Amino acid sequence: MKPQLLKVPNVQAYSFSIRQDKMTNINNRWHYHPEIELIHFHKGSGTQFVGDHIKRFFMDDIVLVGSNLPHYWRFDAPEDLEEESGNLISTVLHFTPDFWGQKFLDLNENKPIKAVLEKAGRGLLLHGILKEMISSEIRVLNHTDGPERIITLLKILTAISQSEEFTMLSSVGYQNILLDSENDRINDIYEFTFSNFNKKIYLEEVASLSGLVPNSFCRYFKSRTGKTYLQFLTEIRIGHACKLLMDNKINIKEVCYESGFMNFSCFHRRFKEITGQSPHNYRVSVAN
Repeated sequence: MKPQLLKVPNVQAYSFSIRQDKMTNINNRWHYHPEIELIHFHKGSGTQFVGDHIKRFFMDDIVLVGSNLPHYWRFDAPEDLEEESGNLISTVLHFTPDFWGQKFLDLNENKPIKAVLEKAGRGLLLHGILKEMISSEIRVLNHTDGPERIITLLKILTAISQSEEFTMLSSVGYQNILLDSENDRINDIYEFTFSNFNKKIYLEEVASLSGLVPNSFCRYFKSRTGKTYLQFLTEIRIGHACKLLMDNKINIKEVCYESGFMNFSCFHRRFKEITGQSPHNYRVSVAN
């Protein structure tokens, strides 16, 4: 998928920006920007895309996204979250890698912070005690002014540098090819897949969105994403299956067909390949 270059509003009076979103459709396209992003989800769940990583995201997740790393969070039911007035969906921080000066990160004392920002180039999902600590510091930031803002951000990055309680999301070999002219074409493929993943998708149909024949489309898609279109589609379907298994309203065979799989054994095999668990074990584990 080819991301869209996003220009993050620059608040000149401050070294970095922090905002609280009460809508789910903020920047609701596959995009990237030079600013590093730290996002804390307060409500909702859905499908998370960070580089070539595709998985579920949940309420209370905190993710650190590096500079120019494409990302996108698609909520399951955005209209439900926005019905209640004042419902806080997420808190988002944006800061440039050099806002504190070009030489700051090269100082010996700051090498751990520089290392964290380099790791963020793959996206970091925080968990455990680290996540709880960062959540608390983000709440502090919402009510902090003056030098304490920068000190608190440094505390956040330092805490991450001193912990191993995070998961790297995108693969080591992922590279973003920044060709802005392709934004609309790739986002059309992206939206088409989300609208049709639960039924049979013919390669000719999705290739036509790109103005390509199937063979050319397959090469094109893999060169931009590092994975085949079938891999991408399968991961979307498995993500939806995970949601249905967590909801626990229908049986596993129904989950299979509702997620776009036509063969139960294929569904079982693909689910285990991607999640490391069988559908049954996954349902049991999320219920406990």
